[in-house]
Amino acid sequence: MFGIGPLELVVIAIVAVLVFGPDRLPEFARTAGRLLRQVRQMVNNAQNDLRNELGPEYADLELQDLNPKNFVRKHLLDPMDDDAPSSTEFTDTPAPRLPAGAKPPYDPEST
Repeated sequence: MFGIGPLELVVIAIVAVLVFGPDRLPEFARTAGRLLRQVRQMVNNAQNDLRNELGPEYADLELQDLNPKNFVRKHLLDPMDDDAPSSTEFTDTPAPRLPAGAKPPYDPEST
């Protein structure tokens, strides 16, 4: 959870009791929970609005996908992995050598 260990969580709880006092701490926790719930709801609504505006092509869009690195990986590189040749198509055997003085094959359409 956010990279916080159990000992750090105990220290945070003790500091919270000292700063807010045992009387106001439950009220503060309720307010923080309400605020977190509202922020989560706003994020979900914004994400749904974004999905609706972008159309069905991006129905699986997540906010993490808006990071350019993740977006490129998900929408450009992952589909290419499906078309990639399997590892059995590549072998370690070298290509056959041409006899001395022979010309290599030439494809006029490749240039």
